[in-house]
Amino acid sequence: KSREISMFSNSDEAVINKKLPKELLLRIFSFLDVVTLCRCAQVSRAWNVLALDGSNWQRIDLFDFQRDIEGRVVENISKRCGGFLRKLSLRGCLGVGDNALRTFAQNCRNIEVLNLNGCTKTTDAEGCPLLEQLNISWCDQVTKDGIQALVRGCGGLKALFLKGCTQLEDEALKYIGAHCPELVTLNLQTCLQITDEGLITICRGCHKLQSLCASGCSNITDAILNALGQNCPRLRILEVARCSQLTDVGFTTLARNCHELEKMDLEECVQITDSTLIQLSIHCPRLQVLSLSHCELITDDGIRHLGNGACAHDQLEVIELDNCPLITDASLEHLKSCHSLERIELYDCQQITRAGIKRLRTHLPNIKVHAYFAPVTPPPSVGGSRQRFCRCCIIL
Repeated sequence: KSREISMFSNSDEAVINKKLPKELLLRIFSFLDVVTLCRCAQVSRAWNVLALDGSNWQRIDLFDFQRDIEGRVVENISKRCGGFLRKLSLRGCLGVGDNALRTFAQNCRNIEVLNLNGCTKTTDAEGCPLLEQLNISWCDQVTKDGIQALVRGCGGLKALFLKGCTQLEDEALKYIGAHCPELVTLNLQTCLQITDEGLITICRGCHKLQSLCASGCSNITDAILNALGQNCPRLRILEVARCSQLTDVGFTTLARNCHELEKMDLEECVQITDSTLIQLSIHCPRLQVLSLSHCELITDDGIRHLGNGACAHDQLEVIELDNCPLITDASLEHLKSCHSLERIELYDCQQITRAGIKRLRTHLPNIKVHAYFAPVTPPPSVGGSRQRFCRCCIIL
């Protein structure tokens, strides 16, 4: 027995059992983590029954044990917990496959949150009608057939994470749009085969959508932004990094209709200009985080509108301007009235100077500024070839 267990003698444990009713002991056990429960189960038969009671196993995260978890462990958990289990995380448990999840689905029909991130042996599954949140990111064996079975049996899904499910096509999204009207969060990052056709179906069927990540879905166009604007007015988070076909026209429609936007990742949306920033500054007063990295057409004038916009004074917290070559110190002047601004990214903005950053800091002393200044080339060494070192990066 472990040291923690051996500190109880049989008489101590007997006294505890005698003084405290089982209901109170069970309540105490409900606050223990998985490891401690397993240790308590070894103390005595009475504690074994209490520790392994299904009511103590409503939320389980096996990430810390991922290398040792096999399918039979999940099956045993499902049989022990049954209808008590509400939340299970198996992220990174590479040994868990379809057979274990089939048994799990049969025994734990009240499951609400299931994380299968990185469970690459998993293919297609169904059978948990109360499921509200499912994470099967990087389960690259999942196909449209699995999604069809899932959404038909789990129509109450509110959050679905499909990041890196590279076999998914538009047909899978059509099933989601048809069967998941409660969907609030959808992550499709690097689902490379997705096009406008599938995502438009999502927009039309999931009017409660608040968070959409389609970063890396390079086939999508302004048609998606138009569909979001027309169908999803509650949208708060939009991540479309590396979607290079998106333009000012689409973002104008989006901004004019989705006034609750709080976070936007537009990195490498290389066609957008200051026009998008003008529309965001007018129509999106709640904007907190904005990434414009590698948006090379953005200029100081766009930042000026943003700095004077509805979100500027008490909402905007983070702005990323890495590799925006037209940005100068004038942009920093335009942002000095953004009193909530916590961080600004300026890597490879070659027209930004140390002096400009210093002036910004006089107005926003607590701001974190990340910038890079190329080192001055050192002169040739005199009288030899001794190696010279320089400070090549300065993080401000």
